[in-house]
Amino acid sequence: MKSGTVAVVGRANAGKSTLINVLVGEKIAITSPKPQTTRDRILGILTRDEYQIVFEDTPGVYKARSELNNRMQKATRDAAKDVDLIMFLLDGHEGVKQEDIDLAENFSGRGIPTIVVFTKIDIMPKEKLPDEIRKLEVLKNVSDIIPISARKGKNIKELMDVILSHLPEGGYIFDQNTVSDKSEKFMIAEIMREKILLEYDKEIPHGVAVVVNKFEQRPNGIYDIDLDIVCEKDNHKAILIGKQGSALKVTNTFAREAMEKFLGNKVFLTVFVKVKEDWQDNPSLLKEYGYSKDDYE
Repeated sequence: MKSGTVAVVGRANAGKSTLINVLVGEKIAITSPKPQTTRDRILGILTRDEYQIVFEDTPGVYKARSELNNRMQKATRDAAKDVDLIMFLLDGHEGVKQEDIDLAENFSGRGIPTIVVFTKIDIMPKEKLPDEIRKLEVLKNVSDIIPISARKGKNIKELMDVILSHLPEGGYIFDQNTVSDKSEKFMIAEIMREKILLEYDKEIPHGVAVVVNKFEQRPNGIYDIDLDIVCEKDNHKAILIGKQGSALKVTNTFAREAMEKFLGNKVFLTVFVKVKEDWQDNPSLLKEYGYSKDDYE
């Protein structure tokens, strides 16, 4: 059987998490239209009788502006060091930019087999596709360029064939029933953060951490979940809560429904909003909120 690891890298908002969710067939990572959605290195594991593929979802590449950003960028660089294949995603809807070419050359020049996945072709003019892909022909160390639409399922089978062609023979890396290396508690925090990203505009979501203080299941299957939404400014707290709590109530409803779908049981959710100024640059708070430097080494 085939068995191997695939680092999924690219600029912010290239569609990495969406593609991994589609390939694995389950929601492994949260998604939103906003860049910087993925903060952690998350494994999505696809197992079949003939193969096991471990996909490493990584934070998008962009200019770091905080200690948290620095750690996220290091996680992406490190993910592409010890893998069998690098899969560089490029947002086809945005078109090919010189920074995409430069970044692809950086990843493909590491002596590891590299392919380029040209994403979101369902929302770009079809007539532009050949010219945009031709711009990538300058990449000398890239073996394949595959245009896809993860949302529409276009060329996903072709992509899988290419991925498998690069993987070595081997045994199972993870148990056959494992689909991710992250816990249910981790995913609960991510679900809440996803709803915040979707419900609020501009910079507020990117200055938010979600801390799960209680995650317990009763004998009847019901989950009791208490969590804090941590933001950086008092005015951000006011926006997150909304007039008479209206905004937070809507967010909590969406989050609770998603949690119940994920866990398969009813959820009682309690949420508080707290302010911790500049937590993204505070090493002790980063560790407390689940962004320990050791996790990004």
